[in-house]
Amino acid sequence: MKHHFLHYMDQVIQNRWNEVAFADYGEKKQYTHGEVAQQVERFHKLFRLMGIKEGDKIAIASRNCSNWVVSYMAILSYKAVAVTLLQDFKADDLARLIKHSDAKMLFVGPFVWRELQHQELPELDAILSMDDFSFIHLAEPYKGNVEHVMTEDSALTENTFFSLVKDGTIDLDSMALINYTSGSTGNPKGVMLTHLNLSGNVDFAINRLPHQKGDKVLSMLPIAHMFGLMFEFLYQVCDGAEVYFLTKAPTPTTLMKAFAQVHPFMILTVPLVIEKIIKGKVLPIINKPLMKVLWKTPGIKSLLHKKVSSSLLQAFGGSLRFLIIGGAALNEEVETCMKEMHFMYCVGYGMTECAPLISYEYWKNYVYRSCGKAISGMQIRIDSEDPQHKEGEVQVYGVNVMKGYYKNEQATREAFTEDGWMRTGDLGILDKDGNLFLRGRSKNMLLSPNGQNIYPEEIEDKLNSLPLVTESVVVDREHKLVALVYSDPSLAKPEVLQGKTVEQVMKENVVKLNKMLPNYSQVIAIELVEKEFEKTPKRSIKRFMYK
Repeated sequence: MKHHFLHYMDQVIQNRWNEVAFADYGEKKQYTHGEVAQQVERFHKLFRLMGIKEGDKIAIASRNCSNWVVSYMAILSYKAVAVTLLQDFKADDLARLIKHSDAKMLFVGPFVWRELQHQELPELDAILSMDDFSFIHLAEPYKGNVEHVMTEDSALTENTFFSLVKDGTIDLDSMALINYTSGSTGNPKGVMLTHLNLSGNVDFAINRLPHQKGDKVLSMLPIAHMFGLMFEFLYQVCDGAEVYFLTKAPTPTTLMKAFAQVHPFMILTVPLVIEKIIKGKVLPIINKPLMKVLWKTPGIKSLLHKKVSSSLLQAFGGSLRFLIIGGAALNEEVETCMKEMHFMYCVGYGMTECAPLISYEYWKNYVYRSCGKAISGMQIRIDSEDPQHKEGEVQVYGVNVMKGYYKNEQATREAFTEDGWMRTGDLGILDKDGNLFLRGRSKNMLLSPNGQNIYPEEIEDKLNSLPLVTESVVVDREHKLVALVYSDPSLAKPEVLQGKTVEQVMKENVVKLNKMLPNYSQVIAIELVEKEFEKTPKRSIKRFMYK
């Protein structure tokens, strides 16, 4: 690792003092790099007056917005610890996590605050509105003594910013962040991440995903989650990209409009978003009978692939150089389509506990259906006697690996092997070149009556490509596999149904699906559910809720 991430940030602020750092998309709120530094200085004064010390916890619970990242930068550069909370958590859970974190202050958005009451959080010395940094609550000892700080003019210049970095006083092994996991497999845990963990990710990204002057990014993932925080904000700001925060829900319509206006050079997303776009805009075209033939015809197919790829590139804003997909496996039909078009995508792998990146490969070198190779500073091994052919638990070691879980020694011990490697809970193999191929979560793996390992994610991937299937979860019922399916009513068009009911189509899907599966992993039935599956903020299905 070359530098602390604050070193990069400091350099950008000095060199681009009057240039825009980030803004709220579709709103008037924006910051120049100089304005960021000046606001950070105000917060540092406030923290000192309120007796905040190195290592003290300050929580953030809000939608994505410019003020979110300003408060975050202020906390970390002060050597306090940021506690990032997803605004999608229920109010009771938020209150519990704020208390669990030992936070002394809270930055909160209006959406969250409607459900919270400061009486439920008596341990907080101050609660500030994320809208304008006004005080919602201030403990009695501080009233009349600190409010003036937030309205004072700043005399800070580009030469007087992150002195902590310059004089080397930040310990890389000290805690920078507690990030509560999104709870796709159960209750959230507080992941303790260090300055080294964050710096390792930033350093890698700056070297492998370099910016060009004028590059812009649309931040649409929750920045309270590590994937969004690291790659749609922290590394981008540290390397000088202009970041626009999407403050609304990332619907396909909203995204397409934002892409057209922002022209992002990079898009980081989860499979669900890409699958909706490809299934909605590309597959209906290429699945027409004539197009199916032409799509495979020598001499014609390359022209068609290029044309469709160009159209998709324009839909993403026309300036795209990197499309990185993470958080879950990409649907095979969708990935095959993107591969055939030679589209500039890759699938990376990470987790909150690694801040978050574990593996990645540049799209030109990316191996189909893989998750890339271990990034610099990280190692991957498979707990298997034959890691190339027989799946085992994916275990990792390196600079990005967390310190542990906050106030949970048992979970921390369970997360590591005796020789210090972190257990991911994922199953996979490594090919001879070091490319990682995931098979699924060990917690999700099912055992057939004859002892065969069954990975529901692999079955779901095939099922999700069949007619009228929007998303699915495969469950074990008395050693029989049943597929729970949500079918978006908008898909039930006359040309798809062809005089059949949705139930009849699903019966046909069972037959089609089982022809693609070995006998031991075939499903006996599809059960329709009335609404979308409950999801985490990163759009992973909360599988533990479905049996």
